[in-house]
Amino acid sequence: IDLQNKKKILNLKIYNSIVLQMGKLSRDRRDIYYRRAKQEGFRARSAYKLIQIDEKYNIFDKVTRAVDLCAAPGSWSQVLSTKLLNNSEYNEGQPKETDQIDSNNGEAPLIVAVDLQEMAPIYGVNIIKGDITSQLTVSRILEYFQGKKADLVLCDGSPDVTGLHDIDEYIQNQLLVSSLSITSKIMRKGGTFVAKIFRGENISRIYQQMFCYFELVDCCKPESSRNSSLEAFIVCRYFKFDDQDSTNVNFEIPDPLTVPFISCGDLSEYDPDKTYETEYTSSLEPIQPPINAPYH
Repeated sequence: IDLQNKKKILNLKIYNSIVLQMGKLSRDRRDIYYRRAKQEGFRARSAYKLIQIDEKYNIFDKVTRAVDLCAAPGSWSQVLSTKLLNNSEYNEGQPKETDQIDSNNGEAPLIVAVDLQEMAPIYGVNIIKGDITSQLTVSRILEYFQGKKADLVLCDGSPDVTGLHDIDEYIQNQLLVSSLSITSKIMRKGGTFVAKIFRGENISRIYQQMFCYFELVDCCKPESSRNSSLEAFIVCRYFKFDDQDSTNVNFEIPDPLTVPFISCGDLSEYDPDKTYETEYTSSLEPIQPPINAPYH
């Protein structure tokens, strides 16, 4: 390569680097939760959605066994670690014997995170690289819980959004059905299930499925979730079955079906759709870059 072409390549690399940095800085300024997550040590802004759901529903109360499905990069698992283990170190290490013990039954909280992608370690979290539709994953979770079942199952997973709402809603619903299927095998009677949904014209079918398995079903929108997004979260409480047997499920749901739609979080806090004036001159690096990302 001659000298002139080398200069062109170098200038192009410098230009791309500047554009990338400007893009990161623009998002830091535009999305207050995106920057706040990096400032406070969370791997993704979605951590605040779970925190705000808990503020409304107190979902961590009396929980000793929790599962985070589709967990990567791990922000919800970080919240679980913080809430259940009183942990302020978000990323590495394992709990000590002196960590929080549940006052109700003397058991130390156990947390499992499951994802097809690799995850960096999180304090007190047992990470399983596996498929939530696989029986092997079910067995590994129950083995870690020593045969006992989960009090709480979370799923913040979603496909890559296409922008075609009908397609996005359909794919998300299929993921939700898969997460419900594994939940029915690993959850104790009375447990709680929280998962992401995309609201669309077929959402009532999802509600009907959830009522087959749970006594109470709410739909909620955390304050940190953008108003412009179809995203919401379904909070299902009081799982109906001890040892799940599909033949015992009553699929006759009363009509009409009413599901409360709840706003979670302090409405006087930051607006995720608003651009705030800041004095930031540089962007913050991600807390945990992807490990072996499927694409770049």
